[in-house]
This record gives sequence, structure tokens and C-alpha cells, in this order.
Amino acid sequence: MTSARRIVLASRPAGQPGSDNFRTEAFELPEAGEGDVTVKALYLSLDPYMRGRMSDAKSYAAPVPVGGVMEGEAISEVVKSRHNDFSPGDIVRGRTGWSSHAVINGDQLRRVETHGAPITTSLGALGMPGFTAWAGLKFIGQPKPSETVAVAAASGPVGSMVGQLAKLAGARAVGIAGGKEKCAFVKNELGFDAVVDHRSENFESDLKAACPDGIDVYFENVGDRVWDGVLPLLNQFARVPVCGLVAHYNGAGAGDKDRLPATMSTILRQSILVRGFIQIEFAKDHFDEFLAEIGPRVATGDIHYREDIVEGLEKAPEAFIAMLSGGNFGKLLVKVAE
Repeated sequence: MTSARRIVLASRPAGQPGSDNFRTEAFELPEAGEGDVTVKALYLSLDPYMRGRMSDAKSYAAPVPVGGVMEGEAISEVVKSRHNDFSPGDIVRGRTGWSSHAVINGDQLRRVETHGAPITTSLGALGMPGFTAWAGLKFIGQPKPSETVAVAAASGPVGSMVGQLAKLAGARAVGIAGGKEKCAFVKNELGFDAVVDHRSENFESDLKAACPDGIDVYFENVGDRVWDGVLPLLNQFARVPVCGLVAHYNGAGAGDKDRLPATMSTILRQSILVRGFIQIEFAKDHFDEFLAEIGPRVATGDIHYREDIVEGLEKAPEAFIAMLSGGNFGKLLVKVAE
């Protein structure tokens, strides 16, 4: 048996998670059964949705039980396989959680395919975040040439892809990000047409100036004050894919203002489509299509991305907590092992 480490949910947070909500444990890895694969984690993905898994409130997925391994997808190396599709040394990705090693049924793994890009992109630009952007824009946003597409959290792994895909569709891309450094990245490296700092005291007027013809597609990742600025600018027949509401995940902002009357009135008056979605709704039928279309563009540098990598599994809680307040810059990953 192999000695391994894992991070479990020690208690459910009330508001912003703290280090006391996590616990690191040593454990003995069980032997793999028929059809199972034993893997060693190389990189762990940290994503905002994990905050929801820490709560026992009703959601689209079951919560992590107290004492259970924190939910998460990782890139791993196969150590031992009792599944016909995998052999030792294969690089795979799957939901193995915040753990240095895992035993998982091989049917729940996918061999990493990046078209020549670094393997870390299979957790970012060519993984769940990139696919989320692609699916939400393709099937809900449906941008047309000359339309204006605005996206919140534009420097992050989802938002950065949304804006670049909007440009490829011939639309005008307007990013919303926090701070000068992130705004400069969105404008200068990602090539958005305009970017607005949501931390500015003049955010609402700055956004209006950046969108002189209004907003036709708004890709929602944040909520709260950002939504307040976007709402009056939504054009008739605008489409709003709702991917995330990170500003509300810790409870902050959820009850300080009743946004429902203004939101519903605008939806009715402007005939706006608002559609919440989870990327798994589209993954089974369309992930391979996404990978074939976007993989070569990422590998050649036509589509840009940024990664924020921290070293060591034990750093995952600290990095995750900071991410929920915008402390990361790019796709947040934990390097678990070489």
C-alpha cells in the first residue's frame, strides 16, 4: 500500500472559508480493483465552484461531506492500471480531488490531449474553464459580427476565453476586470477592444463609455455591482449566459440590495434571454468538438492564456481562499508533484 496525503473538508464555512475549514490527512491508498486505475497527481485545479461544494445547500451537485476529500479535477500520472484503456505512465485527468494519489475507476478518466500545448492547459484553456466559455458563448450567447460582447472576470480562465472567442466571431469584446495589472493583460495581451476596472469609483460610467452601442451578449461570472452596471446597457434581444456569481459565493452582496425588480423589468422590457448553465450539460455531446476546434489555436498561440501555479498540495486551501477574493491572476493550479 502507498502512503498518500489528502485535504478534507473539516467543517462547513459560514461566509468566507478559512484555514480551519480544511484538514490535511495522511492515508494508505487501497489496492486497485478490477477496472480501477491508481494515479499520482501532478497538478490540481482550483475553481470557484468548489465553494458551493463546501455548503450543504441544495445545488446541482452533491456537497462534499464533512470529513470527505475536497472536490477537484487533477492531471495525474498512471502508476498502476487494471483498466484496459490505460497503462503506467499515461497522463490523464479526472476528478480525483485534493489528494496526492487516488484510486479511481478508469471510466472516469480521460487521457490528456492538448494538441501540443502544455499539459496544464487541459485544466484551463483546453479543460473545463475553456469549454465553459466556448459552450456558453456558442449555444447561449451566439455573438454576431459587429455586436458587443461584455464579460466579467475577463482576466480569468473563463472570461479570457470568452473575449477571444467573441473576437474570432467578429464581435467587439469588452472585458471587466479588477485592478490595473489585470486590465492591462486583458487589453494588451488578450486583445480585447476595451476593458473596464470594476474597482473604479466610476465603473458604471466607464462601462457605458466602453459600450457606446450597448451590450448584446453579457457573459456573467460575478454578479453584484458588476451586474448593476451591465443591466441598463443591455440591448433589445440581448443574451446573458449565467456561468457564475463569484461575488455572492461567500454570502457577501447577496442580501445588501434587492436586484430582482430592476432585473425582471429590464428582461421583460428588452426581451432579454437569461440562461443559467453548467458546462456538463454540453460536455458529453460537444467536448471533442471544442477540443478539435480550440486545441490547435491554443497550441499555436492564436488563443492566449495565463496560469497561476502554486507549489505544494498543502498550499491549496490558502490559494483557494485567496482566489475567492480575486487574489489569483489566471487559471489557478496547484503543482502537486513532478
